[in-house]
Amino acid sequence: MKRYCRTLDLADDPDLIEKYCEVHRHVWPEIIAGQREVGIVSMEIYRRGNRLFMIMDTCDGFDPKRDMARLAALPRQAEWEAYVARFQGCSPEARSDEKWQPCEKIFGY
Repeated sequence: MKRYCRTLDLADDPDLIEKYCEVHRHVWPEIIAGQREVGIVSMEIYRRGNRLFMIMDTCDGFDPKRDMARLAALPRQAEWEAYVARFQGCSPEARSDEKWQPCEKIFGY
C-alpha cells in the first residue's frame, strides 16, 4: 500500500468552509467509485481553519500522474471538481491533482 498526503487551502470564508464540509458529508457515490476504480483504497480529509490535509492510501501499483489523469477522465469527476472549486478558490477546470499539493514527509517511525 502507498500513502500520499496533500494539502489545499479553502477560500477564507466561514460560510463557504461550512458548505464545503457539508458537501463532503454527502460525496456523490460515483466519485468514491471512481477513486476506487483507479486504485485509491481510502481517503481522509482533515481541516484546521481554511487549511485541508488529505491522507490517501492506494494500491501498490498506483501511479499518481497516470491514475489521477484516469480519475479526471471518469464520468462526473470534472463536474465534481467544478462543484467543489467554488469553495476552494480554484479554477473550475482544475483537476484534483492540480489543486491538492503534495506534502513532504519529514518524520515517521
